[in-house]
Amino acid sequence: MKHIPVVLVAVVIFIIDQITKYNIKTSMALHHSISVIGDFFRITYVENSGMAFGISIGENVLLTVFAAVASVVILIYFFYIKGEHFFARLAMIIIFGGALGNLTDRIFRGSVVDFLDFEFFDIYIPKFDFLFIHFPGYSMTRWPVFNIADIAVSVGMIMLLIFIVFDKETEPRTEEVTIENN
Repeated sequence: MKHIPVVLVAVVIFIIDQITKYNIKTSMALHHSISVIGDFFRITYVENSGMAFGISIGENVLLTVFAAVASVVILIYFFYIKGEHFFARLAMIIIFGGALGNLTDRIFRGSVVDFLDFEFFDIYIPKFDFLFIHFPGYSMTRWPVFNIADIAVSVGMIMLLIFIVFDKETEPRTEEVTIENN
């Protein structure tokens, strides 16, 4: 079988993401939840107009523009390093596929469809003061609902971090020159 271009990975991620979101949106009521594995895993239909984990930064248009610019930059850099660093290029194209899926939602729906709802572990950080900073504390009793595109972006980012940490740039070889006196 011939070599399949790595760009097809982004296309497959995008298609799977959009099909799953369409199926959720057309078959479930907003905020409805279906238990798959007890309380550990549920399919819960929510719409997120903010960033990852439901973080809101204000204007949705600003977030959409930022996501579009970031997607273009990722794609440009992907083609810029063409032929080099396959693992990094794969990571970037996986991130691009996920980013494109969520960007499409933002442009055409105004928010991102999320539906994968897991109960991993609770997080509790008590309030505290450090130097002159007051931290009000944080509590999370259920993991934020996410989608296929979010998985792709997260996996791609982890791959990119692994590449950055473990890829050692090969240094140019210097050959020793020996001078013989005759």
